[in-house]
Amino acid sequence: MFLTPHFSLSPLLLLLLAFLPSTPAQDHLSFTFNNFKASPNLTLAGIAEFKPSGLLALTNGSRPDQEAGHAFFPTPFPFKASPNATASSFSTSFIFSISPEFPTLSGHGIAFVLAPAPSLPGAFPGDYLGLFNEINNGNFTNHVVAVELDTIYTKEFQDINNNHVGIDINGLESNVSERAGYYSNGKFQNLTLISGKAMHVWVEYDGGKKEMNVTMAPVNLPKPNTPLLTLSMDLSPILNQTMYVGFSSSSGSFSTSHYLLAWSFKINGLADGFDFSQLPKLPRIGPKKVSRLLTVGLPLSLVLVFGVFSGVVYYVRRKRKFAEVLEDWELDYGPHRFKYKDLYIATKGFREKGLLGSGGFGRVYRGILPTSKIEVAVKRLSHESGQGMKEFVAEIISIGRLRHRNLVQLLGYCRRKGELLLVYDYMPNGSLDKLLYDQPSCTLNWQQRFRVIKGVASGLFYLHEEWEQVVVHRDVKPSNVLLDGELNGRLGDFGLARLSDHGTDPQTTNVAGTLGYLAPEHTRTGKATTSTDVYAFGAFLLEVVCGRRPIEPRAAAEEIVLVDWVFSILRRGEVLRTIDPKLGSEYVVEEVELVLKLGLMCSHSEPAARPNMRQVVQYLEGDIPLPELKLMDISAAGLTFAHREGFDDFALSYPSSMENAFSHSSSVAGSRLSGGR
Repeated sequence: MFLTPHFSLSPLLLLLLAFLPSTPAQDHLSFTFNNFKASPNLTLAGIAEFKPSGLLALTNGSRPDQEAGHAFFPTPFPFKASPNATASSFSTSFIFSISPEFPTLSGHGIAFVLAPAPSLPGAFPGDYLGLFNEINNGNFTNHVVAVELDTIYTKEFQDINNNHVGIDINGLESNVSERAGYYSNGKFQNLTLISGKAMHVWVEYDGGKKEMNVTMAPVNLPKPNTPLLTLSMDLSPILNQTMYVGFSSSSGSFSTSHYLLAWSFKINGLADGFDFSQLPKLPRIGPKKVSRLLTVGLPLSLVLVFGVFSGVVYYVRRKRKFAEVLEDWELDYGPHRFKYKDLYIATKGFREKGLLGSGGFGRVYRGILPTSKIEVAVKRLSHESGQGMKEFVAEIISIGRLRHRNLVQLLGYCRRKGELLLVYDYMPNGSLDKLLYDQPSCTLNWQQRFRVIKGVASGLFYLHEEWEQVVVHRDVKPSNVLLDGELNGRLGDFGLARLSDHGTDPQTTNVAGTLGYLAPEHTRTGKATTSTDVYAFGAFLLEVVCGRRPIEPRAAAEEIVLVDWVFSILRRGEVLRTIDPKLGSEYVVEEVELVLKLGLMCSHSEPAARPNMRQVVQYLEGDIPLPELKLMDISAAGLTFAHREGFDDFALSYPSSMENAFSHSSSVAGSRLSGGR
């Protein structure tokens, strides 16, 4: 392991050096940390920090935002003798723990990294684990090798599940991956990465065989003989002559802490083992155990009449204030249910100062959860608990499992007497509707609008085809598109959504939605389908480009129905006249024409003539060309019919949009939250 020096030392000096302590900084080819006390010589970035207990916390569970944490050994290691030489063998061993606040809900995972520098500039948190971003993910110029311990299923990275181990080369689509676990006596044993327990991982690369093995086991077991993962690949083209070694992780929407307890590394040899007596202790999971003396003896000592009476009175008053409806079957839904008391504290008693908006659905309040400090939006609405309540809550839980970057995350619910409370991720920039109409001095430019359009299309495609069930949203419109801190569009408000299995027809038969976005067949039959969502998305496209609502009752006769007006202008070859004046001249003509024509195509009165969301995404990304309008069989009469139908049945209503809220209600019959369930 050590290089042989070319000079001699006196016996006395050698004797003195033998008694000097060895430190990682002194040993250029290996190091060992049995713990991280006294802030060892590591380079930390992001939210990573050393704990007094000796833990290295890559993320902090008390931080609600998605942020990355990095920890690297400060000195690079010589992985090759020269830039074109063969990569050397190396190995590392580390003990880690992922500790979520909620047993079944986790933030993102952790990754061991070989990188050209002791930092990963520009890397995104969240699904990207602090390793890459949308632009460089998968680029061969990254020269990054990572072993990910991933706790989130991300379809776009081809993840196998939400509890897996993978070897990543230059990107987050793993070259090989397996569910987390280990082999004992030839049998595979599962491990749950978010269990909060300490686990031991070994990563070994054989430069001669050109093979990397990853093995893991509970911390109290020796290294299994059979590795979990094997990648046969020459890393010489990937690794630079010198590389840095370290770790990366990311916090998420759910409070999760990522810890390292110990770490060793070695070039051309097996990494040293650990002195387990020096390992730091993990924080306690769950409430502290109370002795039987306190739980049994103490209540018997409370015999004073005044004390008992005061306690009962206080308990009854508080119980009435925070009383909830809780049935036995709801216990199955576990962490999806919030305590009313926590939501009451989070919103400071649902004060008017924290009101984000209101409408026919109820009211939405901004809040900060008292324990996790996560910023949320709490929708408070009335709902009679009838026979379908169990099915309704089950459907809320199903929708709460949706995971996509362009959907507002439903975190859970609470039932109390005659009302329901739904808890969502908080979106700081409010609704798209607000920025289109309410603040002309602060509007979105074309690049931002086009990104929102593509984001909502991607979210709808996920709902229709990529999730385990088909989700029909039934209320796609700008007021239900929320903007996060980076002005990414996220489709929200699933109060009208319906779920069905792939290959089956939805069972709803009541009309629900918002006038101007309702497909003609929906007003006739009351049946909502993915095609009716596409129709609403068509109206949404025209509205975002033109800055006008689908129906403007006070406009000139030829401009009342937006789709008719756009089509008439398009036929005259003057389509750019329809563009929102607030955009000025800062837009891409080809993109604007694409969106307008696609909006007309989605607004076709015949469902069979509309594209599906997979095709819509392909059109927007430029993967396939948009057909000519004449080939779409679009006519002015057909489009007018589509928008005129149902006018006699429903009254026009356009309330002002809610500031920083999840929706506003310009909805027709059946738009109450529980309608049709």
